[in-house]
Amino acid sequence: MRRAALAAVLLVMAPMVVGAVALRSSYAGDPGDGTRTRGRDAIWLGHAWVDGRKGESDLDAFAARVRETGIHDLYVHAGPLEHDGTLPAARYPKARWLVDGVHRRLPRVRVQAWLGDKLATEGPRGLRLERPATRSAMVESARGVLARGGFDGVHFDLEPMPSGNRHFLELLDAVRPVTRARGATLSVAAHQIDPVPRLHSAAGKIAGHPKWWSQAYFGQVAKRVDQIAVMSYDTSMPLESLYGGYVAQQASLALEVTPKDTDLLMGLPFFQTESMGHHGSAETVKAAVRGVRLGLGRTDRHREHFGVALYVDFTARDRDWAAYDKDWN
Repeated sequence: MRRAALAAVLLVMAPMVVGAVALRSSYAGDPGDGTRTRGRDAIWLGHAWVDGRKGESDLDAFAARVRETGIHDLYVHAGPLEHDGTLPAARYPKARWLVDGVHRRLPRVRVQAWLGDKLATEGPRGLRLERPATRSAMVESARGVLARGGFDGVHFDLEPMPSGNRHFLELLDAVRPVTRARGATLSVAAHQIDPVPRLHSAAGKIAGHPKWWSQAYFGQVAKRVDQIAVMSYDTSMPLESLYGGYVAQQASLALEVTPKDTDLLMGLPFFQTESMGHHGSAETVKAAVRGVRLGLGRTDRHREHFGVALYVDFTARDRDWAAYDKDWN
């Protein structure tokens, strides 16, 4: 019985050990030249920027902080969307002030409206993309923030999104003519890609949570947008080396299927929490940036439409900014 128990433990542990060795190996090496910012980075900003809590002095300080970096896009939280896809204009009363203020201080920086909601994929409450009326309302919400808020683009963050969801693709197909007509950007926050084939399917059945997308589905989303930002954090990795290796792998997988003219951004964890899904001591900006550079250098070193996305402004520490400045800019 002891031998049987030991065999069972080894059967479970062996794939984990092999995976850890592979990720640690992925974190080794020298990223080399040509693996730093292309001036296409982004940062997610909280709702305080459009609801009146932030003022001129805040904007002056923020502009001074990012002026000499590669940040080119701001994803400003203008939602959340209602579960029926609508978005009251009262949610973003200071949008025009923000957009105009950013353009005066940072002429090359774009301000995108970050629109999100919880999807009804794990419970009865939430936004239902399968309803045509909901998708139509979301298209009008996108049109509204561009017209009334003066935003330079629309950024969708809809979670949890199962891999293969065709209604999300239909939404993107419907919104893109709206953004193109105004010369605006369409971008999305994307789930991580299966680190091993079909993991999204197994995880969905076992945990009931759509953690990953297939690489093929990621590519289908990427070709429908101008910019795609991978939420490459909340990975459950316990060590910096494993997390960095995982980010390197994610960058390579994403680079393989993202069109050359679509901006691919890899998320950096500018936040600190301790949970089963996120270990702050492991998921550091330093490890993420090194992983991003390694993945870029191995897969498509000369790609120009590439960058990082910082999540999120209101939890960022000085040392997070310092690591971004030193290791990426």
